Amino acid sequence: MLRFLTAGESHGVGLVTIVDGLPAGLRFTADGLAGELARRRQGYGRGPRMRIERDEIEIIAGIRFGLTTGAPVAVVIRNTEAERWKDELDPAPGGRPKRLLTTPRPGHADLPGMQKYDTGDARPILERASARETAARAVAGYAAEELLAALGVSVVGSVVQIGGETASRAATVAERELIEASPTRSVDGAEAMMMAIDRAKADRDTLGGIFAVVAEGVPAGLGSHTQWDRRLDGLLGRALLSIPAVKGVEIGDAFATAAGPGSAAHDEIDTDRRRLSNRAGGVEGGMSNGEPIVVKAAMKPLSTLMRPLRTVDVATGGADVAFRERSDVCAVPAASVVGEHMVAWTLAVAFVEMFGGDTITDVQERVAAYRARLDER
Repeated sequence: MLRFLTAGESHGVGLVTIVDGLPAGLRFTADGLAGELARRRQGYGRGPRMRIERDEIEIIAGIRFGLTTGAPVAVVIRNTEAERWKDELDPAPGGRPKRLLTTPRPGHADLPGMQKYDTGDARPILERASARETAARAVAGYAAEELLAALGVSVVGSVVQIGGETASRAATVAERELIEASPTRSVDGAEAMMMAIDRAKADRDTLGGIFAVVAEGVPAGLGSHTQWDRRLDGLLGRALLSIPAVKGVEIGDAFATAAGPGSAAHDEIDTDRRRLSNRAGGVEGGMSNGEPIVVKAAMKPLSTLMRPLRTVDVATGGADVAFRERSDVCAVPAASVVGEHMVAWTLAVAFVEMFGGDTITDVQERVAAYRARLDER
């Protein structure tokens, strides 16, 4: 069983990730992980925190000489700003916050979390609910992409739309300069998207958008039709919807085909058992069908605004405006990287569940035998 857990707060000492169930012999290096974390920090529209924050990585278990050992992998990503927040987040008894955050921000976990955990302060809620937690997921995503690469599968995230501006061609992560480019450079829809971000920043507002993730090389048969919780499309949807600010997921051309007839919605099958189109996004009946897996996710505009929304002061019961924390104007490019990691993780779990194996060589041999059977039939 492949699984991971994360712990840590946005401004705490660091984030901890434990990945359990990785086969032995899989490449895993601090440099490789640092590259994934750097990708997550990039993107036009990110806030000042991305410029001052550095992810200091320490691998503390499960890796020997750059390879997994089969034991749980444990990684700490230290927060270089933690010193500034040590009094506010002191775990020792007797500490007190400098000020209570009593005006919860609409669109955040603040108020429902304060109600659930019976606290008059949003700080303990927002620290864990922060999208900073997705940096810890990069550990699992990096491991998953290494595992998939060893099995002949690639996963790439793309920015499709920002603030209503659509790229004429989806910007792959490998082409992240599409979003990083200067505003004077015109590459597909990049300039229009960046101009929209600039307008939102000037208006002290935020923007959301749509990103896509494409996985190629996935054989038919991952997932299952036999139980609701084993359906691959359900697992992909769950993984993407777990990303903060993601409110909708589409597999293939789901929303477009929902508006038309069945004759224009399905993928006819050729004599070689391949589809003549890919409207289903590579998943049919809860299983991969051998075509590229294509999923898209809608990310709402970020909830922390520089012109705060109306709210209630839970201490007084009166009307007020929401408190402000540092925020991005747009984080869709970063979300596409997180989405890539979550799709990769979901597929890696499906591979390990289907094929097993205590070493990466075992898994490779079993997957190769399965692919050969599919080709023979």
